[in-house]
Amino acid sequence: MAFLNPEKIISQLSIKKGMSVADLGCGSGGWTVPIAKEAEDGQVYAVDILEESLSALKSKLHSEKVHNVRVVRADLEKGSSLRVESVDLVVVSNVLFQAERKEDIIKEAFRILRKKGVLLVVDWIPEAENGPEGRISPQEAREMAENNGFDFLEELDAGAYHFAHVYKKD
Repeated sequence: MAFLNPEKIISQLSIKKGMSVADLGCGSGGWTVPIAKEAEDGQVYAVDILEESLSALKSKLHSEKVHNVRVVRADLEKGSSLRVESVDLVVVSNVLFQAERKEDIIKEAFRILRKKGVLLVVDWIPEAENGPEGRISPQEAREMAENNGFDFLEELDAGAYHFAHVYKKD
């Protein structure tokens, strides 16, 4: 069974040079680094609440010589310091299952996305044998996104344990 492969999913998003991207709940950068390499001279915002994860990410960015990432510490359930309508793509991967106020994270994604911007939501499927508690179904994620102004575009292959939805802000 295939496990989550960020590079495979990122390749389906058509990230262009110069794009502005926010990786909300970036952790130690499993998505941030490949996104930054795709966006090349674009700006990537890596946002997380855990200082340890951000520190590990900074080390990874240094060792891989990635210079287009700005690390931001924030509690996503309370918002972030990113400007309104400032990014082209928001990635929320493996974040919703661990959030108490899931909808607030979706609202933050909407706030910072430009019009016509894209939201990628990746999370654990409830049916997977292994995985954390607190998982939400793909349908719950879709309803949450649509109730907060997003239009569903497509579902991407995210392996046997995750779902990946792409939404657009009009």
